[in-house]
Amino acid sequence: MPLPRTATTFFPPVMEARRWLQGVEFPPDRRLINVSQAAPVDPPPEPLRRVIAEAALNTPEAHLYGPVLGLPALRDEVALQWRAAYGGQVTSENVAITSGCNQAFCAMITTLCADGDEVILPTPWYFNHKMWLDMAGVRSVALPAGADLLPDPEDAARLITDRTRAISLVTPNNPGGVEYPADLVRAFFDLARDKGIALIVDETYRDFDARSGAPHALFTDPDWDDTLIQLYSFSKAFRLTGHRVGAMIASPTRLAEAEKFLDTVTICPNQLGQIAALWGMQNLTQWLAGERAEILDRRATINDNMPRLTAKGWQLLGCGAYFAYMQHPFAMASDEVAKKLVADAGVLVLPGTMFTPDGDAAGKRQMRVAFANVDRAGIGQLFDRLEALDWPLAPAAGSA
Repeated sequence: MPLPRTATTFFPPVMEARRWLQGVEFPPDRRLINVSQAAPVDPPPEPLRRVIAEAALNTPEAHLYGPVLGLPALRDEVALQWRAAYGGQVTSENVAITSGCNQAFCAMITTLCADGDEVILPTPWYFNHKMWLDMAGVRSVALPAGADLLPDPEDAARLITDRTRAISLVTPNNPGGVEYPADLVRAFFDLARDKGIALIVDETYRDFDARSGAPHALFTDPDWDDTLIQLYSFSKAFRLTGHRVGAMIASPTRLAEAEKFLDTVTICPNQLGQIAALWGMQNLTQWLAGERAEILDRRATINDNMPRLTAKGWQLLGCGAYFAYMQHPFAMASDEVAKKLVADAGVLVLPGTMFTPDGDAAGKRQMRVAFANVDRAGIGQLFDRLEALDWPLAPAAGSA
C-alpha cells in the first residue's frame, strides 16, 4: 500500500531540535544559547503594532475574506519597489501575496510539477523545500555545492532530465549564508531558459544582503517571467513571522494557476498582516536599514571570532544574512554533536544532516548557526563555549 504523503518525508527539524531540550536544566550562569531557528523573536516595532491594532479595531474588512492573490495596494507597492530596486518591468499583475514564503514555494511547485517530476535543489538545502517536494510526490535532485557553498550551473546541466521542471535557489542562502553572485544567478537563469524549465529564486533574506544595489539583473530581461519565479518574505523584514505574509513574483499566467492552490488552502492571506506589510514598506525604510546594519554587525562578529575556532579545527564555510555555516572537527556525526551540545555546552544548533540527503558525508561534518537573535555579546559567549569543547577529533582534523 502506498504511503500517505506526510509519511514520505521527515519531521520538521526545528521542532525535532526543540525536543532535545526536554529534561535538560540550564544553570543561571550558563543559560541556553538558541541558534537553531532563523526567525526574529522580538515583536514588530511599536508603530507597526499600533497600525495592526488600529486596523483590528477600525477596519471591518480586515476581518473578512480578501482577494486570493492579496490586497491590490500591497501588490502595487511590491511592484513599485521592485522596479526601483531591480530595474525592469514588474507590475502588480506579476505579484501575488501568500501566507508566508513557504506557501509561495508550495504554490509554485504545485503549478509546475506532476507526480514523479524532478526539481534540482543545491545542497545543503532548505529543509522545508525538500519536505514539500517529498509530500508533493516530486523527486528532489541534489546538486552538491562546492567548497564555497556556491552551486555550479554546469553540474546542474548534467542533472537535467525530461522530468526536470525547475531549479530552485535560495540567496542569500539558507542554510549557508552565502550571497550568490549576480553572474551565477544569471547563468542559472540562462540554463533554465535554454532547457525550458523554471528558475525559482527564494530571496527571503534579500533585505540583509551585504551588497549594495540589486543582487541580480534578471528583472531587466524583458521576458524574465517566461523563466523566473521569485519568492519573498515580509516576516524577516518587519518581524511579522506570526502574521504569515510572503510574496511571489511571476508571470500572470503562473499566478492564475497558483490562485487555484491558494484558494483551496487558505482562501486569502492574513488581512492584518498585509496591512502591516504595506505600512512597513511605506514607512519603515530607515528602521529596516538599522535592522540590516545590526545583522551585518553580527556577521562581522562571527568572522572576528572565527579564528578562535579555526585553531581548534573548525571551518567557516559560509556567513551572511541570518546564518553561519560551519564544519566541525569532531569524530562524531553532526547530529550527534548537536544533541551533545545541548547538555555539554548549553547550545542548540541544527546539524548539517538536516540540510542534506541521508548519508551525505558533508552533512555529517556541518552545522548551521542562526545568529539573528544573538547579539555581539551572545556571539562571544557562543564561541567561548565551542572553543572550550574537548571532544575526540576526527582523524583528518586531528592530523591537520
